[in-house]
Order: sequence, then C-alpha cells, then structure tokens
Amino acid sequence: MSERHITRAGQGGGRDVFEYALLRVVPRVERGECINAGVLVYCRAKAYVGARTHLDEGRLLALDPDADVSGVRAALRSVERVCGGGEAAGQAAGDDAGRRFRWLIAPRSTVVQPGPVHTGLTLDPAAEAERLLDLLVR
Repeated sequence: MSERHITRAGQGGGRDVFEYALLRVVPRVERGECINAGVLVYCRAKAYVGARTHLDEGRLLALDPDADVSGVRAALRSVERVCGGGEAAGQAAGDDAGRRFRWLIAPRSTVVQPGPVHTGLTLDPAAEAERLLDLLVR
C-alpha cells in the first residue's frame, strides 16, 4: 500500500513536481485494446525527461498474435532516445526536456501511444521512473 500526502505550497519537503504518462501498446488500433509498456517522466525543476520501457511479449501476442514485436520494440527504443536528447534524439536533439516531453505525450493514433498525464512530487525523477515502471507496467 502506498502513502498519499496532501501538500500545500512550500510544504513539499524538498520534493519537486513531476509529470508522467504511461506508454501504451495498441496492436490493433481499431479494437482499442492495450498493454502498458513504459512510462515517461518529466521534472521541470531538474530539467529531466526520461523513459523506462518493458514489453511483455506474451501479453502483446495475446492481444494480437500477428503483432510486429520488433517494430514495437523499435518504437519504444525511439522514445527512450528522444528522452535522452543529443544526436540520438534526431530532430528533437536541440529541444529542451520540456519540449521533448510535450512532443512525446501528444496524442497519436499509432501502435505506441501515450496515456493521460498525471503529476506527483519526487526527490529523484529517475528513481520515480523506475518505481512507476515496476508499479504500472511490469
């Protein structure tokens, strides 16, 4: 059971606001069935944007036996590269962390889609990404 806290301005205990969204794999967009395959985390105060992914191939193939597993893995790796910035981010290389996050959470009708954005408080956004991956994806 996780604790929930209500904080007021100035009572964050040194924690920073972060935003996160799940990455969902929708192998057959027309059916709308999905599995969670990753999490995006953005923390403006730390200029951090990161993605952690985990594809459960068995669950994916249960939804669609003909799913393009290697294509889905490539799309998830691409999201991780954009979060990392630098040359690996392609055209997003020059964008700051916030712009890269906003671009990644923009609605799209593809096999890998972002879910709604949620917020929280954290001391360490990278650790938060791992925690959310374990809690919501694995």
